[in-house]
Amino acid sequence: MDRFDALRAFVRVVEAGSFTKAAQTLHMNKTSVTQLVQQLEARLRVKLLNRTTRRVAVTADGAAYYERVARLLADLEDADTSLSGASATPKGRLRVDVPSPLARMILVPALPAFHARYPEIQLDMGVSDRMVDLIGDNVDGVLRGGELTDTSLMARRVGDLQLGVYAAPSYLERAGTPSHPSELEDSHQRIVGFLRARSGKVAGVTMRRDGEHIDVQGRYVVAVDDGNAYLAAGLAGMGILWLPHYMAKAHVASGELVPLFDDWHMDPMPLYVAYLPNRHVSAKLRVLIDWVAELMGEHAPPVTARREP
Repeated sequence: MDRFDALRAFVRVVEAGSFTKAAQTLHMNKTSVTQLVQQLEARLRVKLLNRTTRRVAVTADGAAYYERVARLLADLEDADTSLSGASATPKGRLRVDVPSPLARMILVPALPAFHARYPEIQLDMGVSDRMVDLIGDNVDGVLRGGELTDTSLMARRVGDLQLGVYAAPSYLERAGTPSHPSELEDSHQRIVGFLRARSGKVAGVTMRRDGEHIDVQGRYVVAVDDGNAYLAAGLAGMGILWLPHYMAKAHVASGELVPLFDDWHMDPMPLYVAYLPNRHVSAKLRVLIDWVAELMGEHAPPVTARREP
């Protein structure tokens, strides 16, 4: 048994969910892939996969083994691409997780240009607003807004999201237009709540004007944990929103949202690409980070240059 081939076959079967699909991606026949995985199981004396006539499911031991082997193979590929000449054409599979509104409005529409520039990178993009465990979820990097709380991660600041307060005309017709942020605490005003991923609590904001500042929490009838759903609830007239300008711009232009409190401001939300503190950042991750920074430079450039870890 070629151990490397067996490991690679096992990883592909887990990712593809079948021996047939794995064999196709490896340019091997199904029998050979099956034999390699069986030989690996025999060597380890552990059952890695449960096989039925319809599907292949990874066992608990297999899942734990997959996470370590997949990262080992990725590190080996990165070592290869770091050698002379290879780094000029980054290639391979790259797993990243990004916020859902940013993916829908900015990143995904720009992907054709990224693919044209780096055609050999296979991008697996998780789209969510949840907290991601880079090791447990086998993710190479995450793009997230807000100050980083995990000091074990390395990060590059790629933008600053300017924030504003908005409401749909249907909401303002029903509840009235507030003239001061303190009115958002009144009994007749409502916000759309955004649930923080880590705590599950609704996020508040601090608003400032000429030395005056006020912390706003607000009352809500609906709270969500996804940015696209948050915007949709606001457009439906469920309450007042605080949004990054890039999310609100088109809807303000169309009259679907009305900006509020123009003479007040909120601190911008920093945007980071975070990744594990490995000694070597892979070529494919590096070019992705540079591409995101370039893209956010057009839509939400950093307000001030800060030293990055």
